[in-house]
Amino acid sequence: MRSPGERVVELIAGLFTTLVLVVLYLPVLINALFSVVRSQDGQIVWDSFSLAPYRSVWSDADVTAALRNTGTVALVAVGTATLLAIAFALYTDREGAIGRQPIELAIYLPFLLPPIVTGLSLLVACAELGVSRGVATIVLGHTVFVLAITYRLVRTRLQSLPRSLVEASADLGATNFQTFRYIVLPQLMTAIVTGALLALTLSFDETLITVFLSGDQMTLPLRLWAMMRVGFTQDINALVTVVLAISIGLAVVVAMRMKPAEID
Repeated sequence: MRSPGERVVELIAGLFTTLVLVVLYLPVLINALFSVVRSQDGQIVWDSFSLAPYRSVWSDADVTAALRNTGTVALVAVGTATLLAIAFALYTDREGAIGRQPIELAIYLPFLLPPIVTGLSLLVACAELGVSRGVATIVLGHTVFVLAITYRLVRTRLQSLPRSLVEASADLGATNFQTFRYIVLPQLMTAIVTGALLALTLSFDETLITVFLSGDQMTLPLRLWAMMRVGFTQDINALVTVVLAISIGLAVVVAMRMKPAEID
């Protein structure tokens, strides 16, 4: 039985949560509305409802090229970061691993630093090495940025595994590869998939690091930012709606996967 004070606190918390959700998502709904209807003299022209702005956006060659770059960067960067995370996690989880702290510092630092610092550092490094900026350098920047997320999830899951599983596998004559393939990897799959989805969300939205490393290439957030500089139109509202919908959808999937499983 809750006391009156607890009910008051719960009510206040509920109202505060509702206010936060309204502040965060009402602009998204308003933007989606103005992507399909026009505004004239401060009034919404409901009769102007049309999905033409969405068709117009996706028929734009610059937008489709930016979307293609975004997908390429996200998939390659997340795939590379996931493989590196598994390798680093397996190494640092070993007893007596040499250089565990420096390795983890190098993994976490680009994520913990402001993106502008990480982007500028990578830009200077690429310039010193004579590497031309483009899709490859964007992939490098995103891989370095999201590696911390994938590594942390895989490492945490690996630390929670009972050592007896690996020991039992060795006692039964399994090789190190067989133990990893049939015992360790299946146990890590949830963390790997969740980390990859979260990394994909971060990579899709990343802008500051991309600005420094993009050169003459455009990703979807950069194209959107360039279009917004000349003012808002229905086409821009449509593109904003699509970008936000994808970002929110990925975030919801990640949140659902990270939800603790209910114990019967």
